[in-house]
Formats: sequence, structure tokens, C-alpha cells
Amino acid sequence: MSYSHLLVPVDGSDLGDHAIAKAVELAKTLGARITFFHAEPGLPVALAGLGEQVDPRTLDMLVTASREQTREILQQACRSAQTAGVNAESRSAMNPIPAEAIVDTAAEVGADLIVMASHGRRGLGALLLGSETQKVLTHSSLPVLVVR
Repeated sequence: MSYSHLLVPVDGSDLGDHAIAKAVELAKTLGARITFFHAEPGLPVALAGLGEQVDPRTLDMLVTASREQTREILQQACRSAQTAGVNAESRSAMNPIPAEAIVDTAAEVGADLIVMASHGRRGLGALLLGSETQKVLTHSSLPVLVVR
């Protein structure tokens, strides 16, 4: 089977950057295009539940910082593709369940392959295969290429 549209979730981690490089290389070989995707987690539950106890400016600053980080991560990924001559675009969505956002976005953009890192920034709980990657593998009807 030949793939023409890759969805590549990105998170700014070193392994995520490695997955970007591998996805760009694959897309170039296949003549495919890429949609880079970043799931913004939203506000931490502990903050969201505090209501009036948190200064609204603090919440605004957190949201702004998250959006800026997302923009930078996606711009860097798109630059990698452009340098290699691969057609790429980017998307983001706010969702506290990144795997759900990845699967939904893959369907929305018409991707035929998801290329993602085996784990990202999720810490010690993701030593062998990241929890978000595992969830995508479990819930996606599309093939998933896991980069280690």
C-alpha cells in the first residue's frame, strides 16, 4: 500500500523531533504530504477547579504560553518538511486526551498513515511505549508507524 498523507503528532521532545525527521524522510520517498499536529492539553484540572481563587491574568498567561509553545513546535516541524521539499501543513486542538485528538484529526484531514514517536514528554510511565501512543494504536482505524 502506498501512503499519500501522513499525520505526524508532535510534542517538542527529542524523540518527537526524531519522529519528525523519519516522517519527512518517508514522505519525501513516497511523494506524500504531511499534516503536523499538536494536542494542547488545556488547563490543568487543579487550576480549572479553583474558579475565582486564581487570578484571571494568570490563566490568560498560561493559555498564551501554551499557544505560543504550540506555534513554535509546529513551525519547527513545518520548516523541517520545507527544507526537504515536502508539502506540509499544521493543526492543533485543545484536548486533555491527546490520543483522542490525534485519531480525530487524522480522520478530519483524511490522513492514511499516522507516524508518531513511541513516547514523548509523558515521563516515567512511558518507558517502553508511551501511553498516548498505545491509545492511538488501540483506537485508530488507520495504520500507525511508531518511531523509536
